[in-house]
Amino acid sequence: MLTERENSALPAPADSAAADLRVLSGARPDLSQIAPRQRRLPFPPSFVPTLVFALDIALAIAFAAAALARFETPLLAQPFGSVLPFLCVPIVVMLGLACTGARVSAFERQPVAHLLRVGFGAGLGLVTLVLCVNAILAPSLVIPVTTLSLALWIALIAQHAHVLILLQWLVRSGRLSENVVLVGATPKAQALIAQNAAMRELNIAGVFDDRLSRSPMKLDGVPVLGRIDDLMSWEHLPRIDKIIVTVSPDARERVRAVIDRLRILPQRVVLLLDFPGLGPDPESLAAIAQSPAAYVSGAPRDWRRAGIKRLSDLALASALLICLSPILAALALAVKLDSPGPVFFRQRRHGFNNEIIRVWKFRSMRDDKNAEFSMSQQTFKDDPRVTRIGRFIRRTSLDELPQLLNVLAGEMSLVGPRPHAIGMTTEAQDVHDIVADYAYRHRVKPGITGWAQIHGSRGPVHTANEVRERIRLDLEYVNRASFWLDLYILLMTAPCLLGDAQRDR
Repeated sequence: MLTERENSALPAPADSAAADLRVLSGARPDLSQIAPRQRRLPFPPSFVPTLVFALDIALAIAFAAAALARFETPLLAQPFGSVLPFLCVPIVVMLGLACTGARVSAFERQPVAHLLRVGFGAGLGLVTLVLCVNAILAPSLVIPVTTLSLALWIALIAQHAHVLILLQWLVRSGRLSENVVLVGATPKAQALIAQNAAMRELNIAGVFDDRLSRSPMKLDGVPVLGRIDDLMSWEHLPRIDKIIVTVSPDARERVRAVIDRLRILPQRVVLLLDFPGLGPDPESLAAIAQSPAAYVSGAPRDWRRAGIKRLSDLALASALLICLSPILAALALAVKLDSPGPVFFRQRRHGFNNEIIRVWKFRSMRDDKNAEFSMSQQTFKDDPRVTRIGRFIRRTSLDELPQLLNVLAGEMSLVGPRPHAIGMTTEAQDVHDIVADYAYRHRVKPGITGWAQIHGSRGPVHTANEVRERIRLDLEYVNRASFWLDLYILLMTAPCLLGDAQRDR
C-alpha cells in the first residue's frame, strides 16, 4: 500500500511548473461548458497502418496496370508467361513490406528508419521478382520488369515520406488525437500530460478525482473537472474515446474501487501500468494507451470488422429502401389519413457509446411532442394512445422501417441491441439501474433488429426480470458479434416476427 505522501493527490511541488499544483481553491469549471474536441477524421490512429498498407498495394497495382497497358497487342492475346511478372508485382511488394514490418504508425518517431524499412522491404520483393524473371521466364522481360520495379520502388518511398509528413501535421493539429480523460490527479497523470504536450498524441479533455480536497485546479494546464460521479453523468462523455486510470497500481483497493465504478461505462478503460516517460527513447503515448495488457474494461475496437459491417449496412439498407419504397409510401399515407399529426416520429434514444441519437419511426400513437424527448410510460395491452393503423404496424414492426435512414446516417446498424428511449422505466425504476452491466450494450451501434428480438424479447419490458433477460441477450450478442451472426439474425428476423404476432407492442 502507498504511504500517506504517495497516496495523496500529488507530492509537494518544488519547481514553478509544479507550483500550479498547489492551487486548491476556487470554483471548478462548469462541466456543461467543457466539450472535448470533435475528431475531424472518420478513423482513429490505430487504423492508419491498414490504410497506408492499402495505399501501397493500390500504388503497386496502378504501376503494374500501366506497364501492361503499354503492350502493343491486347492483354488477353499475350502469353501468360509475359503477363505473370506484372501480375506478381503487388504480391511481392505486399510480402516484402510485411517481412520488414514497414507499417506506418500515426506517431512515427523515427522517419528515416521507417523509410529504410520501406526501401529494403519493397526492394527485396522486387529484386527477387526480377531475378526469377531472368532465371525462369524470357530474358526480354527483364528490362521492362526492372524498369517497372525501379520506378515503383522510388514511388513507394516517396509515398511513405509524404504520408509521414501528412500524419505529423494531422497529429499536431489534433485531427488524429483520441479524446481521453484521466482518472486520478496523481504525479503519473502530470507526467503523462507533460509528455503529451510536445507530440499531442492524445487530446486530454480533463482530469477527474474523488479527492478534490487534495486535488489542484489544473495539472499542467489540464483542468481537474470533478469527481468520478461527475464524469459518469457528463453530457459530453460519449465523445470520449478512452478513460485512463492514472492511480498507482500499488494502491490496490483504490484502483479496484475506481475500476469497479468505471466498468459499466461503454468506453475503454485503461490502467496506466509502467509509464516510462523519462527514458532516452520513450514509447508513443498512444502505444502505451493501446497496450492490451492495460485494458481493464472494453477492448480495442476491431476496425476491420467495423468496416465490413458498415459497408454491409450501407449496401443492404440502400437496397431495402429502394425495394420497400412502395410499402413505405403506402404506410406513410395510411398514417397520415388515420389520425392527425406528423407521419414520422423521432425519439431521442441512447446510441453507440451512450450518445444521444434521434430514431426515425412511423408514428403509431397519438401525437405527443413530449414523447420525443423522454419516455414517461411504456405501452401496454389495449393502450388507448395507439392508433388503429398503429396497432398493425407495431404488431408487425413495420413502424421501425424508417430507421433505415438512421443506418445510412451511421447512427444505427441493421443488427444490434435495440436503442432504448431516454428515461425508460420499469416498475417505477430506471432500466439502467436494474442491471449493473446495462451500459455494456452501448459498446456497439444499436440495431433495427437483434439477438434479443429473434429470441422473443421485443417491445416494452414491464418487469425487472424482462429487463434482465433483454440485457442478457444484448450482452450475449455484444460478446459474440460477427458478420455471420448478423447474417443469421437478419434471416431469422422476419420468421420470428411473423410467429410472434401476439406480443404486445
